[in-house]
Parts: sequence; structure tokens; C-alpha cells
Amino acid sequence: MSDHTDFRADSDAHRPAAVIDLGEYRQNRDPAPVTFHRRELDAILRIYGRMVGEGEWRDYAIDHLREKAVFSIFKRSGEMPLFRVEKNPKLASRQGAFSVVSAQGRILKRGHDLAQVLKVFDKVLKLVEKD
Repeated sequence: MSDHTDFRADSDAHRPAAVIDLGEYRQNRDPAPVTFHRRELDAILRIYGRMVGEGEWRDYAIDHLREKAVFSIFKRSGEMPLFRVEKNPKLASRQGAFSVVSAQGRILKRGHDLAQVLKVFDKVLKLVEKD
């Protein structure tokens, strides 16, 4: 039998054990990706469903990256996206975290409120006169 109750090696017996915050360690090692919250995704999917019903859009993809979350909208699944709805929290204090980007890379609308940004997809009503 051994007189030692500690299972550490003799050289480690005099050093205190280091305490590491697991949450901080995980965040520094592999930061969590940016995601859409449920209400944000509901607002996007409401517009998407309306446009699918009109036959304009047919497919979508969601990407959660380290810097931003992207909802891509496609006419056909094998093509480039027609539009991208992006959430970039780093831009929240400046221009707004949300933006709608066209297929050519032009920012169509940007802002702090997703509902206002998504209004870019609303159809313009035209006055029709009867003869």
C-alpha cells in the first residue's frame, strides 16, 4: 500500500489544478455560428411561401456561418440564388444586421428591422382605371 492518497505524480502533487471555464473555452476554440431566430425565420418563410404560391421561387438554402447567416432563394435548385437574405451581427450598430442581396451582389435593402427589409419583396400596387 502507498501512503499517498492522491493519484497525481509526485512532480504534480504541489501544483494546484487549473480551473477552465468550459463555455469560454468552446467560444474561443470554435465560435458558434450566426443563426436566424425563430421569429426571423418565420418572417422570411412567410414571404417565401407567398412567392412559391405565385410560382416565382422554387427552392431555398440556409447557411449558418461564423460571420453571418444566409437564406438563399432559388428559381431552380441548380442555379445561382436569385436573392439572399443575410443577417450579419457585426453590422448591427452601423447599417443594420439584415440585408437583401440580388444575384448580381447588389444590396437591395439594408436595415435594423427584418420586417422593413423584407418589404423589398412586396409588390407595388397599381391603380387600374375602368373605361
